[in-house]
Amino acid sequence: MKKLALHWQILLGMAAGVIFALILTNFSWGAEFIGDWIKPFGNIFINALKLIAVPLILASLVKGISDLKDISKLSKMGARTIGIYIFTTIVAVTIGLGMVNLIKPGNAITEETQQDLITSYEGDASGIKANADKQRESGPLQALEDIVPENIFAAAGDNANMLQVIFFAIFFGIGLILIPEKAAKPVKDFFDGFNEVILKMIDLIMLAAPYGVFALLAALVVESPSTDLFAALAMYGVTVLIGLALMIGFYILLVWITTKNKPSFFVNGIAPAQLLAFSTSSSAATLPVTMERVEEHMGVSREVSSFVLPIGATINMDGTSLYQAVAAVFIAQAFGMDLSVGAQLGIIATATLASIGSAAVPGAGMVMLVIVLAQAGIPEAGLALIFAVDRPLDMCRTMVNVTGDAAVSLMVAKSVDKMGPPNVKEWDDHYDPDSDNTESELEKREKA
Repeated sequence: MKKLALHWQILLGMAAGVIFALILTNFSWGAEFIGDWIKPFGNIFINALKLIAVPLILASLVKGISDLKDISKLSKMGARTIGIYIFTTIVAVTIGLGMVNLIKPGNAITEETQQDLITSYEGDASGIKANADKQRESGPLQALEDIVPENIFAAAGDNANMLQVIFFAIFFGIGLILIPEKAAKPVKDFFDGFNEVILKMIDLIMLAAPYGVFALLAALVVESPSTDLFAALAMYGVTVLIGLALMIGFYILLVWITTKNKPSFFVNGIAPAQLLAFSTSSSAATLPVTMERVEEHMGVSREVSSFVLPIGATINMDGTSLYQAVAAVFIAQAFGMDLSVGAQLGIIATATLASIGSAAVPGAGMVMLVIVLAQAGIPEAGLALIFAVDRPLDMCRTMVNVTGDAAVSLMVAKSVDKMGPPNVKEWDDHYDPDSDNTESELEKREKA
């Protein structure tokens, strides 16, 4: 196993988990055994990744911003990052609308199947709708107000408050730039060391990745809904998957055009993070691995990755946006509604804005979907139609979200001349502050 590349180890773990679960489902005690003795190890693995998400964002953003030494560089990088994220999100929603109008999966849903789905999942749908109603009742500037925390320690205690932690880290980093360098040096040295410790913790956690995804996939198989419901929604799932595949192809094309690197360079570099995103359904949980792959395997400077990726994990949800567009039109088709061009343009705008406010955790896209449905005048009860296949599609769209974050980080790094050769570190490499081997080739060149 140790001789295999990480993405192959993760793929083997996923395949073994599925096969193991399929074998055990033939026994009456199989599902209970997996739930009691296998699934907890998957939850431990996800918790370990979530454990270091907030410290990683705090340490890497403060270090990355303070290393800029000039606020004008921060504004330049920030404008490019957000501009590219908004562009890719609009493209994702447009692809989703194009695919769902071309394939028309909702026309295949019979009235009987529709009623079965609504009956099976109306309880879940009502809970999601209540959460969305609460968000809609808030004022127009509530999202902006929520970015500024009243207590950073309380904000850091919940991964759902990632934007608040990012705001504090950026604010703190700007403060470090503005004070005298002599006073800032001890604080910067602390965050430099803190960041190295967190990165080493990521290396250690990733040693358990094949076993973690084994447990997660085994649990998913035994908890899946009945095959009848999957068959009824097969065309919907295929539509989403084709759209997501086109989006990944779009990212590869963008990276190839802007950085001149071969598609294989990007695909091999980001593959482990993609597989982890697929297994965990959480951009936030995958963030530590995404940062490691982009920095060490694709040569992006840490000051770029530490700024672009945490923001991307929070506001760049291209896979979620694409899925919301497909789901909204699919539900409308299932109810026999014919959406006008204006209504579909409204879906593009609403899905783009909703993706920015969507938390980087499993299932968050469902809450945002209710807002998209309401804007287009589509019955919110139709949410129950897609619950049966939401979990596997959530895994796929999270993989696209992570791929988009990585692609944008490469594009931004290239645009500000912050890309160098890859500099891979192994889990047992030692951190020596007096040695050059702790610096990337790009950092060495900048110092020279």
